Amino acid sequence: MTHLELAEEIAREAGEMLLAERGSKPVVAATKSSPTDVVTELDRAAEELIRARIPAGHAVLGEEEGATGSGSVRWIVDPIDGTVNFLYGLPDWAVSIAVEVDGVIVAGVVHNVPRGEVFTASLGGGAWLAGERLSCTTGVPLERALVATGFGYSAGRRAVQAEVVARVLPRVRDIRRGGSCAVDLCSVAAGRVDAYYERGTNLWDHAAGGLIAQEAGAVLGGLHGRPASQEMAICAAPELFAELHDLIAPLDPERDL
Repeated sequence: MTHLELAEEIAREAGEMLLAERGSKPVVAATKSSPTDVVTELDRAAEELIRARIPAGHAVLGEEEGATGSGSVRWIVDPIDGTVNFLYGLPDWAVSIAVEVDGVIVAGVVHNVPRGEVFTASLGGGAWLAGERLSCTTGVPLERALVATGFGYSAGRRAVQAEVVARVLPRVRDIRRGGSCAVDLCSVAAGRVDAYYERGTNLWDHAAGGLIAQEAGAVLGGLHGRPASQEMAICAAPELFAELHDLIAPLDPERDL
């Protein structure tokens, strides 16, 4: 079984468990960076399930349990990307699993559980959904671009993000805020939005979705030639990536009040 096949099998199994166990209203187990940055017991249970299915001897980086193990193969896991959506019963949350070999992400799966959609990609093998190969939207100028974004949890960061989006909104078709980085990146891959940007995403948020978007023809990166990181992630077709980058960069978006 390939890394991608196993990752997809595990993501589907975790999604089925989450749907079965969610009930009417999940219980918040803890908070992280702020009172609105929540963790549910099912976040933890899903990561435990995923870790139990990963082959022995592989390293794991998970949102809930951190980094464990060592070796050339590392699994990068977000058991529920979009936990607030999950908590409120909104339809965009996902199990996100990427596999990295010798520092290169070679496989990615994003299972948008409520919608029953499983996005997959392998390095050099394209991005796929339900047997159809995905291609991001091309030829869209900035002023006609539908742009997805997200917001952080601290008041100081949100204040800056509000300043940035206020400058971006008049220059694009419209803004969408879905609540899941992984799903937003898959939306770029599928042409459901034209671009995405956000400050504050972690590797487990964008590892799988980023590969899917890139295999669909998009560029994923940060500002000024840097890779996507907690400081900034931008994703779009190459020409639109450059336009959106040049709009955002002068706004000094990598800051908090």
